[in-house]
Amino acid sequence: MFQMAQPALRTAQPGTAQPGIARRWLALAALMFPVLLIAVDNTVLAFALPAISLALQPGSTELLWIVDVYALVLAGLLVPMGSIGDRFGRRRMLLIGATGFAAVSAAAAFATNPGQLIAARALIGIFGSMIMPATLSLIRNIFADATERRLAIAIWAAAYSGGAALGPLVGGALLEHFAWGSVFLLAVPALVPLLVLAPFLVPESRDPAPSPIDAPSILLVIAAATAVVYGIKELAHDGGAPAALILAGGLVAGWAFVRRQLRRERPMLDMRLFRTPAFSASLASNLLSIFSLVGFMLFLSQHLQLVVGESPLRAGLLMLPGLALTIATGLAAVRLAGRFSAPAVMVTGLLLNASGYGIVLAFGRDGSLPALLVGFAVVGAGVGLAETLSNDLIIASVPPAKAGAASAISETAYELGAVLGTAILGSVLAAAYRLNVVVPGGLPSDAAARARETLGGAVDAAPLLPGPVATELLESARGAFDSGVGVTAAIGAVLMLVAAAVVGRALAPHRR
Repeated sequence: MFQMAQPALRTAQPGTAQPGIARRWLALAALMFPVLLIAVDNTVLAFALPAISLALQPGSTELLWIVDVYALVLAGLLVPMGSIGDRFGRRRMLLIGATGFAAVSAAAAFATNPGQLIAARALIGIFGSMIMPATLSLIRNIFADATERRLAIAIWAAAYSGGAALGPLVGGALLEHFAWGSVFLLAVPALVPLLVLAPFLVPESRDPAPSPIDAPSILLVIAAATAVVYGIKELAHDGGAPAALILAGGLVAGWAFVRRQLRRERPMLDMRLFRTPAFSASLASNLLSIFSLVGFMLFLSQHLQLVVGESPLRAGLLMLPGLALTIATGLAAVRLAGRFSAPAVMVTGLLLNASGYGIVLAFGRDGSLPALLVGFAVVGAGVGLAETLSNDLIIASVPPAKAGAASAISETAYELGAVLGTAILGSVLAAAYRLNVVVPGGLPSDAAARARETLGGAVDAAPLLPGPVATELLESARGAFDSGVGVTAAIGAVLMLVAAAVVGRALAPHRR
């Protein structure tokens, strides 16, 4: 009966025959479409923020939520969705997620106020949480050979980086000619090839002995991720006891989740994985690498468009070398790891991240564009080295049957890094802006409030003032925005140095 329900030709399980070499690589090609889409979606949104700010006029908190809510929902659901995919089929979860992602993205393109866009982004996060663990766990099961798997993961990571590089260019071209909603419509043509090809090329896989669905654990992990990220964001933005209580509540929920997993005979997430130094150190490397990249991109994309005055397309072209380096070093990491060891390459990547922020701290505190672009390129190179190998170490640490849960943990670290990069560094920039901007009199109260909140609000309010006064407002707003660059660069550099030391120490026994 079991074999009738689980045909070996359709389901890749431990011990069954693997797909042929041509089918393996064609399946990988099909899986790259959703990876490219999600990467493009993340970076193109950063470039659309100025247009969204002008069109929908969100406050600073709403603007951060437009960015954060997707990753926040995603982070809370990745582990449950990875576990559900292990149980019911990873390919099935991928196809459901891709369909929903495309449909809701199309709806988001026509949002008429910040609340609608935030709600749409939250729904996109739900469907996105089905996609990312599925792609990485399917790769783990399709490629049993360690060398092939590392190359496949390098291509997976390069596709993610490639999407990040394409995002500014595609988004810039779209925003030059169309409204901001066009960037969300990209999901429809990007996911059609996956929905057509995956049923024929990608074998289904699942855990033959899955853990039971555990609703309390699902609720606890969602509560923990949501409250921790929201608490950090609110502490950085406004401070105060309520934000601290929310953060404390999230930590308590996280503690309860861990305690429940340790007590259950068949937990949703095997917490013993974290006792493996290579696993935990790789997660830390993944999280902090993305923290450094996303935080840098958030600042640089707005600086290029709203301070320097570049068009979205020109801004994307200026950032392209840094993002291209992420792809190049990610692919080079496979060869370098064979020669120097994966831990050495990962630590080198983290040190490059620190060096990129150090360049900005030393030479770019006044908003110097060459210093910012060089620093971003160095950070991009470091992320490519560290992220590729950290993902490989994470999923290689578990049996293929548990690939969904391990991939979900890896993706959770990635998304938490993106959220924290936006929340912490974005909130530091917002606080520096509010402390330093000078808004002249003569503006309507609502326009003056927006100008005090965000740089986009000041750009929107300037046409309401006479010429010299409008220039004065814009100069003050741009200087206030750039005033936070020194603080954010110092935070980024210190975090990367600490990460390099921790990862190097934890992975020391694996240097051979």
